[in-house]
Amino acid sequence: HVQLVESGGGSVQAGGSLGLSCAASGLSFGDVCMAWFRQAPGKEREKVASIDLGDYNTYFFGSARGRFTISQDGAKNTLQMSSLKAEDTAMYYCAARSRYGWPCESSPASNFDHWGRGTQVTVS
Repeated sequence: HVQLVESGGGSVQAGGSLGLSCAASGLSFGDVCMAWFRQAPGKEREKVASIDLGDYNTYFFGSARGRFTISQDGAKNTLQMSSLKAEDTAMYYCAARSRYGWPCESSPASNFDHWGRGTQVTVS
């Protein structure tokens, strides 16, 4: 049984930093693509970052490039966010899928099998 539990969300001032964690269980980590998505009210879910746990290549999307990092330490995945902006305000979700069959970099949300419940980030 796969379980993903996010933590670390909260309120932060613009320009600040915040780290989100995703505690994962039930996965064979060497065969997994882990990702973070976010969804703001009235907007579509968008991919923020992903990491292929087979080769540890990382990928960043949109405005996350240059400001966010993603890492994996054992069963914990971390999204470190810096230089936060008001437009980063969203619910952030951790997701996982097999790294096979579709590149980790280009996997859309619909290809991810496992999701956490999300953690809210508010930047003001």
